[in-house]
Parts: sequence; C-alpha cells; structure tokens
Amino acid sequence: MKKYVLIATVAIACLTAFSFAPAGGREYTPVEQTPDMITGYVAMTKGENNHFTLSIDQIDWYEGDAATKIFLEREKDSGLDAPPDGYYIENDDETMRDLPIADNAEVLMQIYNRTGNINDADIVWNEPISVKKFIELINTEDDFDMKSFPYHMTIKNGEIVRIVQQFVP
Repeated sequence: MKKYVLIATVAIACLTAFSFAPAGGREYTPVEQTPDMITGYVAMTKGENNHFTLSIDQIDWYEGDAATKIFLEREKDSGLDAPPDGYYIENDDETMRDLPIADNAEVLMQIYNRTGNINDADIVWNEPISVKKFIELINTEDDFDMKSFPYHMTIKNGEIVRIVQQFVP
C-alpha cells in the first residue's frame, strides 16, 4: 500500500510541476514484456569497485486490457470500470530479490531530475544513461524519488543487462 501512495504522490507532483509533452513529440509506448524480464521497485543498492547490486521488490505490471481485466477481478467494489490511469500493479509478495547489474548494462530513463531543480524535469523517452548515473539517481534523496518508479529489468545469466524506467502518469 505504501508504494501506491508514493506513486500517487509522484503522479500528482508530475501533473502540477511540468508539462507531459514529450521531447520530440513522441508518444508513450509500453515496454515490451519478455520472458527474461522482471519488473519491480528498487529498494536498495549495494556497490563496490563500480560493481552494483540492486535489491528489488518484484511486482506484476499490467497495462491496457490486461490491466482492466486484473483490476476488475481484484477491485470489484471500486465503482470503476477500469484502472484510472490505464495500468495496474500487483505486489502480493514483498520479498526482496538481489541481482547484480552487468558492467555494460543498458539503462533507459523516461524522466528524472537532470538539473537539481524539479521544475526543470521533463520527459525524454528512453534516454540512455550510465549505470553509475542510475545508481546516483536511485540513491539521491530529494522530492523526485526515483525509487517510487517501477523498472523493467532484463536478466541474462543471473545479472541485469537492461533497465527501463516505467513512466507512471
């Protein structure tokens, strides 16, 4: 439940703080789910000699028709016909999973505080950043809490090789 409050807080801040017109005019495209992908919240990072491990609270992420179906099954008394923002998150098991990040992992962000001023934050779809920058952002405690966003992580040979921040409207 705590994560839903955090997501709602970030969404409200986004709605009031900046425009949702993406750079370059591109539209949101859902992250293609693959069998080697997990989705979750980053709870903690560990690092030594530029090798990093993420502690992940794995979730089930649904969008579109799949989100509506699971929402109607689980939220029967909500009075709504679909999830309000087109997505639904299940987090029935809050067990942490530790996974190392590959040294050459690809990291793609949608929105973050680039300048230190939250009012300057804007959407840049799938903006590549380094693993080191990602760790720095995750560990920064400010009004734009990067731990409140879900991340889609592709796992190969037991390590994270790709991280894609999930934009939450």
